[in-house]
Amino acid sequence: MSFSSSSSSSANDPRQPSTAKPYVPPTVSPQDLPVDYSGFIAIIFGVAGVMFRYKLSSWLAIIFCAQSIANMKNMETDLKQISMAMMFAIMGLVTNYFGPARPGSQT
Repeated sequence: MSFSSSSSSSANDPRQPSTAKPYVPPTVSPQDLPVDYSGFIAIIFGVAGVMFRYKLSSWLAIIFCAQSIANMKNMETDLKQISMAMMFAIMGLVTNYFGPARPGSQT
């Protein structure tokens, strides 16, 4: 087995700066982006925190909202979902900490 450098391999050599092409990422439409599961989970936890008055669920919704904001890909559609989840989470926290006491609770 012999390795020789021929003219055809030097034309495709990535070490040659003259033959290097800049990377252009493919364009992806907003409908083809992957689903934001952390935003969806934040909405579920936020609604559960408001409806069932679970403090832990509201705090988890806040955490998943922060994760969704950190991983935001599409500003327009993701921001609507995150803002709705954040509103539910904040509503749940305000209701749990400042709202009337639950019937049957010893507080």
